[in-house]
Amino acid sequence: MEDDELLSIGELARRTKLSVKAVRYYSDLGLVPTNGRDGAGRRRYSPDAVKRLGVIRTLRALGVGLKTIRAVVGHEAELSEVAAGEAQAIGETIKVLQLRRAVLLAVARNGVGWEEVEMVHELAAMSVQERRKLIGEFLDEVFGGLDASQAGIKRTLTPELPDEPTPDQVDAWVELAELTQDPDFRAALHDLAAAQPRTRIPAKDVIAEVAGINQEADPRGPEGAQALRRINPTRQDLARIKQAQDPRRDRYLRLLATVNGWAAPTPLTPALEWFETATRHHSPNLLAK
Repeated sequence: MEDDELLSIGELARRTKLSVKAVRYYSDLGLVPTNGRDGAGRRRYSPDAVKRLGVIRTLRALGVGLKTIRAVVGHEAELSEVAAGEAQAIGETIKVLQLRRAVLLAVARNGVGWEEVEMVHELAAMSVQERRKLIGEFLDEVFGGLDASQAGIKRTLTPELPDEPTPDQVDAWVELAELTQDPDFRAALHDLAAAQPRTRIPAKDVIAEVAGINQEADPRGPEGAQALRRINPTRQDLARIKQAQDPRRDRYLRLLATVNGWAAPTPLTPALEWFETATRHHSPNLLAK
């Protein structure tokens, strides 16, 4: 190669948009070999050094270590294999950061004190088996003592955090797991499940009928009276509606949808409150004990 084709360290720095100091550093490490020196003893490089430095700069920007870069530019390792390994390592780091973020958000959101931080962190860091055990115990308590027909309902209420959850899914899991530890919420869900009619003939699902009401109308107006006549609830139905008006139930279902990647459910509480208002206005005797 002719001397006039060789590059000085300054020219190489300009072409690669690196500092002279950085070029010299990589050269000293043997990542960019010199092509001899000029009469004044200054380093000279072949034009191939431009491409090599470009690869080094890119891999460094992606967080690849110098030892690994040496193996790549020295053709001791395949770039595709290195990239796959680095991507996997980044994925693990992301999981750790998501966990930390979820814990910190839960602490900030709920005003968690220092004595509760450990519990929140443990909920976020649970393994698949630990998560299933926690939810299994929660649902067993909710549906304990009820008949086997509730098994299908239990499955629909089970969160399954994916192997690679989004930050929102991790956050939702932590909040949902916290909610399952609320003994009052467990008892309220158990009472609601126990009040579900059980007959061989499909029973009228009064809560589902109420959920389909057009809530834009005034419940104290004609639409409220019409809905009351159409659904024709019994006192037992109204008791179930009252039980279902727990905002924690809507919250659980919303968090469950986020964790499982489902579409967000329509909150049920507003419809139930609408119907109760209609009943109180048009048939107050139904609400009397």
